[in-house]
Amino acid sequence: MSRAPSSAAYSVTPWEISFLDPLRQSRNALIILNQPFSFPLLHRVWHSSTWHACADGGANRLHDVLKDHDGKDLRHLYTPDLIKGDLDSLRDDVRTYYSSRGVRIVHDDDQDSTDLMKCIAALVEDEKAERHVEQHTIVILGGLSGRLDQTVHTLSLLHKLRRSRKRIFVITDDNVAWLLDSGEHRINIDHTAFGPTCGLLPVGIDSTILTTTGLRWNLTDRQSSFDSMVSTSNHLVPDEPVVTVKTTRPIWWTMELRPIAAPSRRSIEAHDAAFCLGHDSAS
Repeated sequence: MSRAPSSAAYSVTPWEISFLDPLRQSRNALIILNQPFSFPLLHRVWHSSTWHACADGGANRLHDVLKDHDGKDLRHLYTPDLIKGDLDSLRDDVRTYYSSRGVRIVHDDDQDSTDLMKCIAALVEDEKAERHVEQHTIVILGGLSGRLDQTVHTLSLLHKLRRSRKRIFVITDDNVAWLLDSGEHRINIDHTAFGPTCGLLPVGIDSTILTTTGLRWNLTDRQSSFDSMVSTSNHLVPDEPVVTVKTTRPIWWTMELRPIAAPSRRSIEAHDAAFCLGHDSAS
């Protein structure tokens, strides 16, 4: 007869996507990868974050999406704290511009680490230096599109970091995803931002047993693996504010991201003025 699990096994991990609210700045760290993204998405995740880094060619993407936004140059409003990587993709004009803005540009030619890994390592060092007990929530802009090998690397890295970093999200203009570790999870759903489609993907494991609530096609003690069932193209239930997932192994949760409206110029400048005022009063 098997022993009943301890009560600790039934602790529930809560999840909420707050980093899409530009009015709700939190202890988030934004890492921009060398993949396309829209300005409306950038605006939201940027202003909800307190630490901003570009992984090598991600600086090119940031620079270019801001240099000519509806005929306006917005680069000065979005200056990263760090550009780091082997810098084989960083263009000379982009390096020159951000150097003139005082951005820390770090060349790291370690071929055993990707540019994303190098940026996360830099964040860890900054956290140690400030001696803040609470970790940043990491928001990776990009990482789920483009080359398949790079996408798999993103999934693999977050799988490895799931114990040391409790909150890492990957977001693109199409979807947001993160890893749910073994156990039970409660995901608060903002239906104005996400849906209708979602999925549970057994990547990096042999199989898992899933039980869910809040989905159109719920699972009850259902095995999920590449050799059996994968819950893709599932749907969020419009009237359900919460999705729960119970899994015996780590599994990827993904939700479709609804289109984001472009912010007004007044909104952009108001955010910049507010944050400048906050930084001045804190210094």
